[in-house]
Amino acid sequence: MSYQVLARKYRPKSFDTLVGQEHVVRALTHALDNGRLHHAYLFTGTRGVGKTTLSRILAKSFNCTGADGNGSITASPCGVCEACTAIDAGRFVDYIEMDAASNRGVDEMAQLLEQAIYAPSNARFKVYMIDEVHMLTNHAFNSMLKTLEEPPEHVKFILATTDPQKIPVTVLSRCLQFNLKQMPPGHIVSHLENILGQESIEFETPALRLLAQGAHGSMRDALSLTDQAIAYAAGKVTLEAVQGMLGALDQSFLVRILDALAAKDGAGLLAVADEMAARSLSYNAALQDLGSLLHRVALAQSVPAAVPEDLPEREDILRLAGLFDAEEIQLFYQIAVHGRNELGLAPDEYAGFSMTLLRMLAFRPGFGPGEGRGLPPAVSAPASAAPARPAASPAPAAQASQAVPPAAARLSAAPQVSTASAPVPRAGVSPAKAALEAARAGLKGGASAPRAPASVPAPMAAQAASPAPAAVPAAPVSPAPASARPPASFDDGPPMDLPDLPPAPPWDDGADMAPAYGGRDQAFDTPSVQEKTQAASASAMQSAPVQQAAPADPPRPFRLLPVEGLAWDGNWPVLAAALPVRGVAQQLAHQSELMAAGRDGNAIRFELQVQVETLLAAGSVEKLTTALSEHFGQPVRVEPKLGPAQHTANAAALADRAERQREAEQSIQNDPFVQKLMRELGATIVPGSVRPV
Repeated sequence: MSYQVLARKYRPKSFDTLVGQEHVVRALTHALDNGRLHHAYLFTGTRGVGKTTLSRILAKSFNCTGADGNGSITASPCGVCEACTAIDAGRFVDYIEMDAASNRGVDEMAQLLEQAIYAPSNARFKVYMIDEVHMLTNHAFNSMLKTLEEPPEHVKFILATTDPQKIPVTVLSRCLQFNLKQMPPGHIVSHLENILGQESIEFETPALRLLAQGAHGSMRDALSLTDQAIAYAAGKVTLEAVQGMLGALDQSFLVRILDALAAKDGAGLLAVADEMAARSLSYNAALQDLGSLLHRVALAQSVPAAVPEDLPEREDILRLAGLFDAEEIQLFYQIAVHGRNELGLAPDEYAGFSMTLLRMLAFRPGFGPGEGRGLPPAVSAPASAAPARPAASPAPAAQASQAVPPAAARLSAAPQVSTASAPVPRAGVSPAKAALEAARAGLKGGASAPRAPASVPAPMAAQAASPAPAAVPAAPVSPAPASARPPASFDDGPPMDLPDLPPAPPWDDGADMAPAYGGRDQAFDTPSVQEKTQAASASAMQSAPVQQAAPADPPRPFRLLPVEGLAWDGNWPVLAAALPVRGVAQQLAHQSELMAAGRDGNAIRFELQVQVETLLAAGSVEKLTTALSEHFGQPVRVEPKLGPAQHTANAAALADRAERQREAEQSIQNDPFVQKLMRELGATIVPGSVRPV
């Protein structure tokens, strides 16, 4: 007798031996015991989960006569009567299995329905099992609707499909539908252990677990892989043989990857990738297995009992769970999943895999400049060991100082309190930024911040008295509301005394700056450069746990251009925001700047400057002219021209929004309850989570 594969030899013969579909077995068993038999059943699920097996067991339950020949419909077919043995052997005349993939037309369906009207030959019911029923054509489905809804009493329909979405709803509504789920790996391992025990074949449990993972929820695939493993290993299923057969990755590679990440060893990561390339291992499978390992590590951190006791790498998983934080494991898992999806977009698989590992290393918290990058000493050497540059090229610090305002440069020239633990400034960083970083590092380490001197030293005073170099133009000062400025003094020392600076240059057209913006749109109070420098220094040396990015400064004050004889204060942004226009005309009003206004005969002339040319299309100028004429009750002429527009209604709205945001953040920061939480419980304010009411 020829060899019979395991999938056919150990096909379940009853509901009791069916594995992994308890929810379907329970419903069918209760229906058979109570005699509540439906005329049409639909089994859906992926390949190898038991759809055909269930249909055969159900057909035996319908037609089983018992060992004595007097049996009735039962949920436990005997397996020895003529009907049971014939159905198991595939030769029962009243059980018809039809493949809809090869019999999908209306003619085949018409022939089946013509035979359905005849009574069964030697059974209670004539059972029609249509596999892959979604392959039928629409005409074939329509031809069977009437018979499927009201079949003869001796006919039962069993439909099976892997794609129920393609079945018309008119067919679904006429069937009792059961969704078969994929086999859990634990069920597959238990079933394989039982089968190999009956076959007297030696096996290793980790090998069966690897076969269950390769089956992807299909019991038939698991049995087919087991047959292949038996032949590959010459009658003994071992872990080494299964790994070689499936091309699976040794878990030691993955453990070495995580150990290198824990040690911040970039060279170790690339060494693992190179070794995998030498053995021609699959990088796609490696990222998949790495995600599974990270999942187990996350389980070990949250629910240690969820890690199986018999898992070979259990000790490594528990050890790795203590080397990383939970946030790091979640980050690594996300990078591994995305890296696997992007592997096909990489220049080659090695580049995609190695970049995924380096991304985990780069995004690991605490991996900063000069920390364990696995680079040569010449690359990771400190800035102090770098050779001096030639005198012909300016130093980076001198280049950076040109971009720093004069007040910040003078602040960097102030004498510093030297300590033994003072950090060495990095190359290419301006002295002002280095001073601020030193202050932050001192506060973070618990040391007290150096206080500013009560009086300005003589060299600093002399430098303040000297005029600014002509080669460095004065940068425009962006004002900030008074409510958003940090305090200019510390709680534990005198205020920082800095020299006065020359005022910012006035507007080139000599126009006056009006302190009116209407309502909340009050004029922006422009602080001096000295005040801004003191505020920046104080905010940098504060020990508050929240580090928020400095908000964008609002635009400079605009000009009021009132018109003589007209009851208007010349506030164009407020007027533009109040005009009843929509669409492009509204955008033209909101994003334009009033350059000149006055009377020109009987009309009022408005000269607007617009930065975007498209705002002048679609009759927007005419609509804006009409709205202004109706507002003033007089003829108005609008003369637009292209140019930079800064003091607009849109800019005013953004400035108001930024001011409200700063006020809200400052209110939360100064709240006594919040400060108590931060002081006693170590709470922090999540940046960006504060919203104004």
